[in-house]
Amino acid sequence: MYKFLQTACYLLMGCFCLLPYYGFGQDQKQADSLTLIYKTETLQGTAKLELLRNLSFNEVNDLELALKYAEELISLSRQAQNHLYLHRGYMQKGNKKRLLGDLEEALNAYFKSGESARRAKFFLGESSAYSAIGDVYSISNNQANAMLYYDKAIVTLRQSNDSVALGTAILNAGDEYLNHKNYHSALSYFKESESIFEKMNYDIGKAYSLGNSGMVYANIGKTLLAEKSINEAIDILKELEDYYPICVYLLSMTDIYLEKGDEATALDYATRSLKLAQQYRLKEQIGDANLKLSELYEKEGNHVVAFEYYKNHIIYRDSVNNITSVQKMADLRTDYEVSQKQIEVDLLNQQKRNQQIILFSLFIILCLTTIILGTLYWYYKTISREKKRSDNLLLNILPAETAHELKQNGKVAATRFNQATVLFTDFVGFSKLAEYIEPEQLVKSIDFYFQGFDEITTRYGLEKIKTIGDSYMCASGLPTPNQTPVRNVIQAAKEMCDLVRKELTALDGLNHFEMRIGIHTGPVVAGIVGIKKWQYDIWGDTVNIASRMESMSKPGRVNLSETTYHEIKDEFPCEYRGEIEVKNRGFLKMYFLS
Repeated sequence: MYKFLQTACYLLMGCFCLLPYYGFGQDQKQADSLTLIYKTETLQGTAKLELLRNLSFNEVNDLELALKYAEELISLSRQAQNHLYLHRGYMQKGNKKRLLGDLEEALNAYFKSGESARRAKFFLGESSAYSAIGDVYSISNNQANAMLYYDKAIVTLRQSNDSVALGTAILNAGDEYLNHKNYHSALSYFKESESIFEKMNYDIGKAYSLGNSGMVYANIGKTLLAEKSINEAIDILKELEDYYPICVYLLSMTDIYLEKGDEATALDYATRSLKLAQQYRLKEQIGDANLKLSELYEKEGNHVVAFEYYKNHIIYRDSVNNITSVQKMADLRTDYEVSQKQIEVDLLNQQKRNQQIILFSLFIILCLTTIILGTLYWYYKTISREKKRSDNLLLNILPAETAHELKQNGKVAATRFNQATVLFTDFVGFSKLAEYIEPEQLVKSIDFYFQGFDEITTRYGLEKIKTIGDSYMCASGLPTPNQTPVRNVIQAAKEMCDLVRKELTALDGLNHFEMRIGIHTGPVVAGIVGIKKWQYDIWGDTVNIASRMESMSKPGRVNLSETTYHEIKDEFPCEYRGEIEVKNRGFLKMYFLS
């Protein structure tokens, strides 16, 4: 459910150099005009801070730009030790981070905003920070903490003269009741906030109150009242260029028309919500709109389109990826506050004790803590070092995806790849030479070539499968598909040939060979088998044909199957060899790479 942005409610009226600025709601036109002043770089001190605050607040079309203004405001305020504007900078940062889907960063910014407001003795700002913190906890489905901070804000603001801030806190508390289907309490809060905003002529607050009231009416079956309230809210928000709540209310209209049985109009509202959310990069609403469209198309029986929208929903739902962290942080912070109160009670009791005993106890605790932390740190460094070593060793044996699956599940499921390109190499005359050459010399020579082949395959994103004697086997298109698997194998094969050809006349004490290469494209199954000495391998007829292509090749040539030839014929010149008989395969068309 949409939460009312805190900054919109406590923006102070202030004199800004030669340009007076009064108002409450966000205004993109205001931001555009203030940008001209910002670019002149003529303002300094508090005037510069106020300009940055207004720019960050009013910039609604480009959230990253608004965040940049907030960061600059924080930096300058910290340098000037101005806690008031530091509070405002962190508040703006929290607002923008939240709209961008980074709830954990938003929560951190809000707590820093509240702390800065306390240091500045700006109690209205502190209350606004409490309300913003409540918003994030509400989004994170932590009602206990959300209501805790909303109540803190409301109690403080009822004693102040800021009606807009009070109305905002009441609105957000009502929103929390709506989230948990306490419709009677929610409507009561929304009506109170609407009354406050009406008296203050605060249009954006009135819009949110109307829209949220409309959602309550929709939930309790009062469809006409719901439609009337939500449409009034949308009309106001369009004038103010505040698009996030419009996305929410458009989805509410979708539900209303769906309840009426008008599925075409419902689909139109959901589509409008998605387009608006995409235009302004509102991640949470992009995810919600995709989910709603998935449900609508599923109801129509269009399962293909429904599945595509559902996949997009999952992507954007997961991009708002820190809700769990925020929930954990909420529990930790609550525990911390409880423990702090307990510490205060314990300290009062300890004052009755002998001072010398207290000091001695603290000294013992400090020593033990130091020893424990030192031991834990040593164990942590040792474990981290050994884990890194074992991970690196595993990654040198298996592809990264396979290694991760093996660590997670203790096994790796075989995977079928419908389009993989397999390459085999073989040195000409190797077996005959092995009869009279020292094994160490022979291995040293093969290692030289295979190191070069490893560098080439790595450069083109190929997966080295294995070496068998003097044969080198690699493949493209697995375990991670790439855009040009066949082309990459061809380029690698050409470089391998160049390497072997260049070394034929080298006088470096190594044995040099000519080489045959064979390539075939087709489906394979990949995985690892057994429980010891794991090796990533591939199986299938494609592997057998690639091996036959190599054995039927000529020294210094790259022999292609018909399947591979059709994949690269438009980019690489080839020479047709005709149909050649292959053992156990009959006649196969083959091509030499020119």
